[in-house]
Amino acid sequence: MTAGLINRKWVLESRPEGAVSEKNFRFETETVRPLAEGEFLVKNNYLSFEPAQRGWLNDVRSYVPPVAIGEVMRSMAVGEVVASRHGQFQVGDRLQGGFGWQEYAISDGTGLFPVEKIAEDVPISYPLHIYGLTGLTAYFGLLDIGLPKAGDTVVISGAAGATGSTVGQIAKLMGCHVIGIAGGAAKCQWLIDELGYDAVIDYKSDSVEARLKELCKNSINIFFDNVGGEILDLALVNLANHARIVLCGGISSGYRTAELPPGPKNYMQLVIRRSHMEGFIVLDHVERYPQAIEQLKQWVDDGKIKVKEHVLQGIEQCPTALAGLFSGQNFGKQLVKL
Repeated sequence: MTAGLINRKWVLESRPEGAVSEKNFRFETETVRPLAEGEFLVKNNYLSFEPAQRGWLNDVRSYVPPVAIGEVMRSMAVGEVVASRHGQFQVGDRLQGGFGWQEYAISDGTGLFPVEKIAEDVPISYPLHIYGLTGLTAYFGLLDIGLPKAGDTVVISGAAGATGSTVGQIAKLMGCHVIGIAGGAAKCQWLIDELGYDAVIDYKSDSVEARLKELCKNSINIFFDNVGGEILDLALVNLANHARIVLCGGISSGYRTAELPPGPKNYMQLVIRRSHMEGFIVLDHVERYPQAIEQLKQWVDDGKIKVKEHVLQGIEQCPTALAGLFSGQNFGKQLVKL
């Protein structure tokens, strides 16, 4: 069933000390081994990229073990079963799992996403973002921690990214006043014209400090933070009383372990404004994934949530795709199509 198949893959060569680059990975080819009883072979169609992957390269304590030197780089992927010796997975099944940066993956069925088989009416890439961890991160982070109410002012950093753009659209559905912080005129215009944001701040050309003060002095009810660093610090001085700060990501640090940006100087605003700041991991909500995906799918089907994909072609592009997340190269969800 696997005779003659060649797998191309990227493995971790070295741990990055600063920015991640291609030199931290090694490109390998191998012959796909025969399947054992209880295994199946997936041919990957799309690979997913998110900033958290950079953090998995650090040999530090985290919510998942670090990627080991010599291990296939970890990532979510979607693909199709092309050979099977497993009773529950048949040739032609479309699946999502942590299959990694490779063209083929052998699995025994463990570690698949809870909604395992992708329906035929769903674009095969969508479970990697709006119906996957990206959409679920936005859903649980905003609704469970942000606790939005109609009329709330919601500010989102990294607002044109896959998670941030979903957060903003859900906030609009909740009746909130939504302000996005993003980089570049095209991204900012998209947030206004296509997603219906009420205002945007272009951190590449605007003074974030001045614009935050102008747009929402002492009125931020929810700050959904994907960036950290200086932008988080600036948001803290513009909080309303009883604000909620949702800590989702810290892309300004590059997820490095050295030369981190300074911690927020303005954290005492949490006391003055009687506000709440909380981090979360979407993996804590696994039992509620099906319910959340059903709601996200309804919003997408009704045209109330729009998605945008940034797709690079070919497995050779994997290191470029990951590095590009930290320089704002992606516009929407970063994928590699194989």
